Amino acid sequence: MSEGLHLTITTAMEVLVDATGVASVRAEDESGGFGILPGHTEFLTVLPASVMRWRDERGALHFCALRGGMLTVRGGYDVSVACRQGLLGDDLHELEAEVEKLRAEEKDAARNARAADMRLHAQAVRQLMRYLRPGDTGSFDHPPSIVADARQDGGEP
Repeated sequence: MSEGLHLTITTAMEVLVDATGVASVRAEDESGGFGILPGHTEFLTVLPASVMRWRDERGALHFCALRGGMLTVRGGYDVSVACRQGLLGDDLHELEAEVEKLRAEEKDAARNARAADMRLHAQAVRQLMRYLRPGDTGSFDHPPSIVADARQDGGEP
């Protein structure tokens, strides 16, 4: 094996990074930030929208803003990231601002999904109420049950 990590960052459309001799990787998942050095144990985690960073063998620092993804460590030296979208850059502050925009978009999408879910739930309850009380008489006129139909036909319920 080489002395450094082999880092691969891919999207569905392209390979963003394919670097060998990487000294260290820093990323974050829902539990917080973590680091990966050569010889790391097997590892799999989900990455939220965040900035991933790594150092090459010369000590230069590199950054990639990720729109969520999956990080895998295999064999102690192969680090793979599969992400929806990634943006390489040298300016950490610019990439962090981009990640904040991505997180805000994800938060808005989640809020809209919850609102749509609540509307569907309320509509289903209204339909059930119309089915259970078809008239405004206040009585519960239930449709004939399967058990009652079977008894009328002389069969077993």
